[in-house]
Amino acid sequence: MPVLQKTQTIVRYQNYNGEVYYGIVEDDEILQLSSTFTEIVNNELKYDGVRVKYGNVKILEPVAPSKVVNFGWTYAEHAKETGGKANLKEPFLFLKPASSLIPNQGEIILPSSDLTSQVEMEGEVALVIGKRGKNIKEEEALDYVFGCTIFNDVTARDLTKADPQFTRGKGFDTFGPLGPCIVKGIDPTNLRIVTTLNGKVVQEGNTNQMSLSIPFLISWISQVMTLEPGDVLATGSPSGSCPMRSGDFVSVEVENIGRLCNYVK
Repeated sequence: MPVLQKTQTIVRYQNYNGEVYYGIVEDDEILQLSSTFTEIVNNELKYDGVRVKYGNVKILEPVAPSKVVNFGWTYAEHAKETGGKANLKEPFLFLKPASSLIPNQGEIILPSSDLTSQVEMEGEVALVIGKRGKNIKEEEALDYVFGCTIFNDVTARDLTKADPQFTRGKGFDTFGPLGPCIVKGIDPTNLRIVTTLNGKVVQEGNTNQMSLSIPFLISWISQVMTLEPGDVLATGSPSGSCPMRSGDFVSVEVENIGRLCNYVK
């Protein structure tokens, strides 16, 4: 399946003056852009001549979306392990608030034990939408993807099992690690996902194992809501989700994108 164009890695970051920029990653440096996100998705890349060391800036969430759309139970084994239904004809749908988002190296803050006692990770591939779309045809769906990033759909599992819908269990502050970058020009339908907890592999899968295809998901959600540039679509998690405790370190690695790493507090 053809992909968009040459691979390119884009980050959003804050420099030592507190100024926020987008930039293109080249080795251990970032080529700073004066472009807005809208200009970047339109391939209007305005280099301002500044190069910064990747390690000298604070990497932020790679985009500020109008909405974070989550597709649940798109992997049969994960659906089974969490009490869901495998091989659905339509995905289980929920949204995360923007207030849940944190960047790479941000801290996942566990809620009080009187609110939840079972917080788990879910490593996922996320799509960043590049152009406005409504009623998108499945065969044209990937044209609306600007690039791919990594998402950790942190979940209070005891709450999602108890509540009639997932908003509370999915929506706590810091329950949406996102990043560290957006990679353009890769095929989202065949990406390996590996999640580790304190260095031990707990989740391993590939987007080619999804029971619902990514083009189908994009087309399907666009029948419900208009997709806007910068929107994030989290495509679901392989099996192996397990509880996290304070002091843990969780990493979600996706081939051709990188690693999203967060401590649990």
